[in-house]
Amino acid sequence: MKILILGVNGFIGHSLTSRILADSDWQVFGMDISSDHIEEHLDHPRFQFLEGDIGINREWIEYHVKKCDVVLPLVAIATPKSYVEEPLKVFELDFEENLRIIRHAVRYDTRVVFPSTSELYGMCTDDAFSEETSNLVLGPISKQRWIYSCSKQLLDRVIYAYGQKEGLRFTLFRPFNWIGPNLDDISIPKEGSSRVVTQFLGHLMRGEPIQLVEGGSQRRCITDIRDGVEALMRILVNQGGSSDGRIMNIGNPRNDCSIAELAELLIETLSRFDRYRHLRKTAVVEKVSSREYYGEGYQDIQTRVPDISNARTLLGWEPKIGLEEAIEHMVHFYVDREAPHPNDR
Repeated sequence: MKILILGVNGFIGHSLTSRILADSDWQVFGMDISSDHIEEHLDHPRFQFLEGDIGINREWIEYHVKKCDVVLPLVAIATPKSYVEEPLKVFELDFEENLRIIRHAVRYDTRVVFPSTSELYGMCTDDAFSEETSNLVLGPISKQRWIYSCSKQLLDRVIYAYGQKEGLRFTLFRPFNWIGPNLDDISIPKEGSSRVVTQFLGHLMRGEPIQLVEGGSQRRCITDIRDGVEALMRILVNQGGSSDGRIMNIGNPRNDCSIAELAELLIETLSRFDRYRHLRKTAVVEKVSSREYYGEGYQDIQTRVPDISNARTLLGWEPKIGLEEAIEHMVHFYVDREAPHPNDR
């Protein structure tokens, strides 16, 4: 099988590529604007990489969509700060550029595995979000935070319509707070520049306060990237066509926790390293308003629990990695990248 991954150097892209090259005989064609996370694979005989931009290298993309069996368009802006401050860039990249790729897939009869988002459910009040029945509840237009969710939702609907009307083979997967190594660059101190777990971890490692937006009462279901990639591998295998035309939440309902609890778990995990042992006594956790942290256009999601019945039934998939193990795995990765400390165990 030949697989085209756009955004191959990103968090999901490089994690999936590593698994494909290790556990299959598939070929991977990848493109991204940088290659630091997939550098170890650049000389692999089944991996071909182009350093490029989906808004510029359009002929290369069209050729490889035609050439490959499956395309995963993983390129997107996916940080809340950007939704509020640069909503047009979010729409242009997340919707317009990706729509062009979907149309190539329709033209050349190439299967699409598309990353939807758990944010589509917005402020849905269901206890667990169902791909089949839950309403997608977004806030008012003035809350630009929703432009990401809305862009993804519209593309989901377009892909679904192409499947019904033009026979496009597709699977939409909705990640619920996937975490792991290389999730973000934690050296960037700018607020909101990364996802919440790496944002907090970066603050702690630099000796800065953690800021809990509205006190951190919001709840999320944390999913280890290894569980997520296992689900993607099963989607790509597509045994008996079980994934065709389907939407699947990929998350771990058992790892539901508040953002405040997540901050405490990060402090506890990081403080097990001698160089960070002081954090048990010195870590500072502050409460800030969403307006102060993100700006006027932000609106929060209080809960986000997936119903994973589709993934269980169609893929035979079940998340296995608990919250503490997922956090420990990620923390170890970032600490190990630092200069060695003589007292670390």
